[in-house]
Amino acid sequence: MIPTTLYERMALRKELKVFVQGKALYPPVSLKQLETLATEFVSQKGLSSDLISWLMVEINNQLWVDIIATIPHERRLLMLPKCLSKHGGCKGEYDEYGLLCHRCGSCLIPSLQDKAEELGALSIVAEGFTQVIELIENNVVDAVIGVSCLDSLEKAFPLLVSHAVPGLAVALNDAGCIDTHVDNDYVVELLSMINPEVHTLLDHQAVRDRIDNWFKREELECMFGSRDDRTMNVCLDWMIKGGKRWRPYLLCAVYQAITGDVNMNEDVHRSAVAVECFHKASLIHDDIEDKDMERYGLPTVNALYGDAYAINAGDALLGEGYRILAQSNNVELVRLIADAHSALCKGQGAELQWCADPHPIDLDFSLDVFRNKTVPAFEVSLLLGLACTGNNLHLRPMLKEYSEALGIAYQLKDDLEDFTQDNELAVRPSAVYALRCMHPQWNDEEVRTEIETMVGDYKQKALDALNDLDCLELKRLLYQVTEKILK
Repeated sequence: MIPTTLYERMALRKELKVFVQGKALYPPVSLKQLETLATEFVSQKGLSSDLISWLMVEINNQLWVDIIATIPHERRLLMLPKCLSKHGGCKGEYDEYGLLCHRCGSCLIPSLQDKAEELGALSIVAEGFTQVIELIENNVVDAVIGVSCLDSLEKAFPLLVSHAVPGLAVALNDAGCIDTHVDNDYVVELLSMINPEVHTLLDHQAVRDRIDNWFKREELECMFGSRDDRTMNVCLDWMIKGGKRWRPYLLCAVYQAITGDVNMNEDVHRSAVAVECFHKASLIHDDIEDKDMERYGLPTVNALYGDAYAINAGDALLGEGYRILAQSNNVELVRLIADAHSALCKGQGAELQWCADPHPIDLDFSLDVFRNKTVPAFEVSLLLGLACTGNNLHLRPMLKEYSEALGIAYQLKDDLEDFTQDNELAVRPSAVYALRCMHPQWNDEEVRTEIETMVGDYKQKALDALNDLDCLELKRLLYQVTEKILK
């Protein structure tokens, strides 16, 4: 439900501004937190609970409005719905980007687009927000001011929140898709606002491009040193193959989000290469232990050279990782890697021990394996990036809590993807196998539903861990990482 009159809507927007300013809130915030805030506001003001969806949108606006004011107009996008056009009289045509307005003057669309053009902002008339995400990920725009019906906003809003898009949304005042109306002056006000203190958002693609360059063979040869032996050639071949390089990316992005330094220093470079050395070494050893013959659609190191040579190559990468980090003056980097290395081996050891003597388990056992085997891979990258900043150690407990929840959610999702009706997953202590042991009467669908619920719960725990984080770019980064990893 939307407040009936313009006076009511504007009055509530003013009250929401005061309400939000009274909270220690930093964008982005999760849908759960927005709903909690809207419910609290409804209770305080004695309003109808039917307003909660509209209030969630407006609270989110209040959280982002000062940030978006610092984003230049030319980096903003105004998105309008076709249902603002005159029903039955619109002569506009659609292309792949949206409506091509014929500017007949029968609706508000031309005047709003003229205002956007006057300010230097982009504008499109289209349905759905998928295009917005693509424009932001492709670094075309940084922020969106979107107009849509409340029903459409309720569907698109989770997408905008989960991707931490700096956005303001204005709901249409009418239900349905015919001859709708919007608070035009309010849209113009949001579009026009400007703060001379310009805020530049983190360019994630630039971070990835830098990392891709670091992992070219010639760059790695410089880092590893000129050593023309077969083992090192195997290691180099393995380092440049496949994978999304999530760990170096997280490390570099955390550093840049906190410091704003686009020229990442040598410690960041060394740490990024080292953390990938450890990751690729763990994959070699995993493939040996699991007797896997293929990874990235290519033969594994053990398939190509045999187990003994593969063990040696994995050990060589571990040695290179420690050697590279030891060149830094920051001993904390070595300690963090060593702690993660030990935890991973502990988790892998628990799994191997179970595989040697399979027995019924419960979820506590399975989750404990995850905490040691999967969580350190996420945690160490974030903590290395933090350590490279030289301070901000107060963020460590928050990042550890976030990493634990994200790592468990990731492994649960992985278990779910591996779960098929003809695969009982009794080959390792998975969450699926644990639920089978605990609830032998459950059918496949009940097991799937329970794990899906757990993935959602741990994803929310990861986001909840960030509630008090006051670094905009770091919080945006971790929201986006959560969405991409758990998508």
